[in-house]
Parts: sequence; structure tokens; C-alpha cells
Amino acid sequence: MAQLDTRQKLEILADAAKYDASCASSGTAKRNSRDGKGLGSTEGMGICHAYAPDGRCISLLKILLTNSCIFDCHYCINRKSSNVRRARFTADEVVKLTIAFYKRNYIEGLFLSSGIIRSSNYTMEQMVEVARALREDHHFRGYIHLKTIPDADPELVRLAGLYADRVSINVELPTAGGLKRLAPEKDGARIEGAMADVKSSIIDTRDAAKRYKSAPRFAPAGQSTQMIVGADAATDRDIVSRASTLYDRFQLRRVYYSAFSPIPDASAVLPLQRPPLMREHRLYQSDWLMRFYEYQPHEVVAAADDATGMLPLDIDPKLAWALKFRQHFPVDVNRAPRELLLRVPGLGVKAVNGILASRRWRRLRLDDVARLTVSVAKLRPFIVTEDWRPVILSDRADLKTLVVPKKKKEQLELFAA
Repeated sequence: MAQLDTRQKLEILADAAKYDASCASSGTAKRNSRDGKGLGSTEGMGICHAYAPDGRCISLLKILLTNSCIFDCHYCINRKSSNVRRARFTADEVVKLTIAFYKRNYIEGLFLSSGIIRSSNYTMEQMVEVARALREDHHFRGYIHLKTIPDADPELVRLAGLYADRVSINVELPTAGGLKRLAPEKDGARIEGAMADVKSSIIDTRDAAKRYKSAPRFAPAGQSTQMIVGADAATDRDIVSRASTLYDRFQLRRVYYSAFSPIPDASAVLPLQRPPLMREHRLYQSDWLMRFYEYQPHEVVAAADDATGMLPLDIDPKLAWALKFRQHFPVDVNRAPRELLLRVPGLGVKAVNGILASRRWRRLRLDDVARLTVSVAKLRPFIVTEDWRPVILSDRADLKTLVVPKKKKEQLELFAA
């Protein structure tokens, strides 16, 4: 490997980290002030935006320790057989970069992942050393997210959780068959075993903290995972079902979905085209329904097409469910319980809370509901108010055409040049 300076390594390893969706980045136009005009820049390599556990939007240094890897997963651009430029940070270089960026107020934390070098244990040791040095040697109080390696020794994963705010272990693909076909060197049982160990450690330290003030914290922001969408034949029904199982079994904070992106020198077993990015968006919406709108997994799955198992791309899953199960509507906003109000297309959690608070004092009219939402037009077929009852509208065969938003411009590619 040719000798590279720190800036060259940062350029390579920050770019390689962009495919990890569990720390989402925000895109914008490139601007700088090198000509002496203006202030600031949007070109900080490796800096991305993510959300802290308390809801704050924070800036993180998002990099790989190395993009070299001994594994040969078909879908990964950093796989062993890939013809990409390689680079590697030492643990000390990552620590120095993080501190330097933090002191300049560029970032508020670190997201660190890595390819596998030498062995899973060796790589995990290097990542843990980064977190340890930041916390113990430099007394770093910023946010740290470590992407752990399921094949590593459980004690190393435990140490990662003691230093990091959040740890994540990728399940990679929604189905066992897809993982075996596209990542034969990875073991689904070992991945789930590592996630179960992290869950147990989180629970144990929480229980200890209730009894002892000095009890150590273990991944206080919980654990997350990521699934690649569109690399195998898994349907949206498969993905939603898998995500709900992961939430239940391992008490995950988030499941991230990453649309498969074709890579150079791709394997013949991979699809030639990427899936629509709208598919990824619909999966995030379905995830939101389960986490915040009290939908059961089987209800979200029911919104998918019966024949293909795919969620519709032209409308969101909540509207798709409402159109498919019109017998549950219209809903009387002055009488319906919270769980039914949350199923009304166009009513968010904040709007439902507003309705529940307001109707304690008076009966709500259509104008009252309109003040709580962005557009009342989408709501009309699905609600009853003091002065509105959609008797004819809700029974129309062409209802979908009335509530589906107008087609927007073609969506841009995720990593277009």
C-alpha cells in the first residue's frame, strides 16, 4: 500500500463510509470561502449529520478505520476482490483527527466502522482502542458510535459498549438465504448471538445503575442495525417482518435501510440496477408506523401488494393501508380512541395529541382539525367532524385519485457524481 498522508486517507475512508446508512448524511451544494469571500465551507470530508438520543441534530466524523477487508461479500465495494484504492488509519490517527475536528467545532462526535483486517478480533481491538483513548486519555465527552464486528470476541464487543454511546451490528440482508448467497463468510446465527449479548449487557447495566450510582454505562443510546434493500429477492413484506422481529428480540433503537447501489466490477449474482430510492423511503415510513403510530407488523405488511409483497411507491404505507381497509373509516375525531386517530392518513402524532386535548373542551369542526394539519384535503374522506360527514366521498371507487399527491419530479440518485 502506497504511503498516504492523513488528508488522502481521510478522503478515501470518508468516501467509503458513505454507504453505511446507520449514520445518515445530509447532502448540499459544495461551497467554500477559499477566495476570501464569505465564511465557512460545506466540503468537510467525513462530516455528516445524525440525531442524538435526545433528538438533537449533531455533526459526526464518519469514517472507516480501513477499507481493506479479508471478506468477499458480493454487495460490498470494499470486498477483498474489489479494485478500489485502499487506505488505513492507525488508532492514534483517528484519535488525533477526532480531537482536532472537535476543537475546531466541526463535529460533536465520531462514527467509526471498518473493513476486516488480519482478523475480526484484531480489527475490533483497534476500534476499541480508538474509543478507549478518546475517553480515558483525552477525556472526550462527545458522542461515539462504533460499528462492531459480530465475529469478534464477546469481551471486545462488551468493551466497545462501555466506551461508545451506541453500538451497531449489521444483519446485512433481510433473509438467511440472501446472506448465505451474497455473504457466505458471514454467519447469521453469530450476528444474532452478538446482538443478543449486547442486549443482555444493556439490560444488566441498566439494572445495576438503579442500585449503584457508580455502575458503568453500556451503550446508553442502545444498539442499531442495517439491512441492504434490493441486493437479493427479499420483498418489502420480508423486510418489514424481519425488522419487527429484530425490534422485539433485541430491543433495537433503530433499523436502518440502505438501498443497494451497483458497484464497480460487480459480481454476476447482483442485480444490474439499483432499486428505486423511493422503496427505501417507504420502508422507513413503515418502520415509523410500527415505532410511533402503534401499528402492528401484520398491519404494515397488509399494506403491501398481495401478489408481489411490495409496498406501493406512489403512496405512503399509511394511506395504502387506509385505502385497502376502508371499512375502518370514516373515523369520528370527537369520539374515536387514539389508536384509530393514528390510522387516519394526514394525521400525525402531534395532530392526534392536539385533537385529544381540544375535544375535552368542545366538539371539533373541520376547520379545527385543519389548523392542526398541513392539508385537510387528504383527511376529508377518512374523518367525521361536527360539521362534516363524507358519506358519498368515502364510498367512491376513484377515491385514490383524489387523495394521492401529484407526481413529483424524478428522484435524484443517492450517490450521483
